[in-house]
Amino acid sequence: MISKVNGATIVGIDASIVEVEIDMQHGLSKFIIVGLPDKAVEESSERVKSAMMQSGVGFPSCRIICNLAPGDIKKEGPILDLPIAVGMLIATRKIDPSIAENSLFVGELSLNGTLRPIDGALSIAILCEKLGIKRLFLPKANAEEVIYLPNIEVYGMDKLIDVHRHLEDMRVPKASLASWQKNIHSIHFEIDYEDVKGQDHAIRALEIAAAGAHNVLMVGPPGSGKSMLASRIPTILPPLSLEESLEVTRIYSASGKYKNKRGLMRYRPFRAPHHTTSYAALVGGSGGKGIKAGEITLAHMGVLFLDEMPEFGRLELEALRQPLETGKISIARARAAVDLPAECMLIGAMNPCPCGYKGYPEEKCVSNYQKCGKYVKKISGPLLDRIDLNIQVSRVSVADLSKRTGGRNSAEIRENVLRAREIQTNRFGCYKTNSALSPKQIKEHIVLDNDTRDILNKFAERQHFTARSYDRVLRVTRTIADLDNSNAIKSEHLMEALQYRISEV
Repeated sequence: MISKVNGATIVGIDASIVEVEIDMQHGLSKFIIVGLPDKAVEESSERVKSAMMQSGVGFPSCRIICNLAPGDIKKEGPILDLPIAVGMLIATRKIDPSIAENSLFVGELSLNGTLRPIDGALSIAILCEKLGIKRLFLPKANAEEVIYLPNIEVYGMDKLIDVHRHLEDMRVPKASLASWQKNIHSIHFEIDYEDVKGQDHAIRALEIAAAGAHNVLMVGPPGSGKSMLASRIPTILPPLSLEESLEVTRIYSASGKYKNKRGLMRYRPFRAPHHTTSYAALVGGSGGKGIKAGEITLAHMGVLFLDEMPEFGRLELEALRQPLETGKISIARARAAVDLPAECMLIGAMNPCPCGYKGYPEEKCVSNYQKCGKYVKKISGPLLDRIDLNIQVSRVSVADLSKRTGGRNSAEIRENVLRAREIQTNRFGCYKTNSALSPKQIKEHIVLDNDTRDILNKFAERQHFTARSYDRVLRVTRTIADLDNSNAIKSEHLMEALQYRISEV
């Protein structure tokens, strides 16, 4: 008898169905796994054998062939342990084959039959919904991650014997569907913009950036507070909606960065890779287990902060150009090609020169003209063209540092950001920020009077705007108007947006 059980494997951040076939034949005891398995899958034979023996369901002494179909997709990781074990139970007639129909099984087995948590549980649950599979059996530790999907029955199991008993109709309760609203906790951060002193101009620019999800570049000398300003961006961003949270959690789960966590991610990710980060780590690429998401994908729906931006490699920075424009990154390798989401705010920080003191008379600049030019040119014109707001961050005066309190607090700024984001959602009928406006939507939602249009055109000619720069100014102008709770675009909104296009880089 050949048994068939549904399992899954992860490719990039998406799940792919795997049909596990078990065939038992007469002959010497041997367990063979075929279907392009990696080393972890090949070792499933020993884990499954021990788990079944320790669980008291026995293990057949014969020649066993396990086929993982389709055979042209590489199967990676130990998540196929459970479907292989269930297939064995069906093949030995300890479970009726019809009971396991319309179900999918995933889980890593320990030697004593305990189910260990897996990576990519949410991607697998989304696959079940897509394929119309009604029941999902997985480790109990992953159950909270997937119970927000209403169209599948989720069964979180502790041990292999629990799965066996359930399939024998000894009922094991399914995980109950959770309420997203009940699980949203009040937002609390240890840091606050109130801690920042003397940088009101920069904080205002970051408020605009957060309201419209715009890209920012901060330029200033060492110690002026650029990293401090950037690290507080999450305190003013809105929490993730349920749909966004499912998408972000899916990325972290499939990337193996959501182990031992409960439920879904609530807050927007903030990624701050070091400038020595490799090309593959920043944009994604081949890892120990196939194609892995890079930092720009891990920052999806959140912030990618590049401190000391010119110190990153030229290739790494140039690779960001496409995802910053399209919101996704395409990675092609010999065995696979995947599209990974990458809708994030880019926050860059840099010094004006290698020593950091160019243009600041209080400190002597020791970088010669050639070094300064080489340093600044590490950030190319096309990449700068994708920056919406350029901020000059000056050193804080002693008078400002001596003040007992800083400027505006994060709660006040966040309220403004939330209100502006709500206006954008109502305008577009779905979650969408001004930074993602298409040319057609720009024409529809950003209407300038003749005087305001003349101001923009004269500035654009003087600064030699590209078409992209022109549209980005309009998008920032729309965000400033939303923060002002104004449906009409006024000249003061445009003038504020234009001051952020003047770059010292």
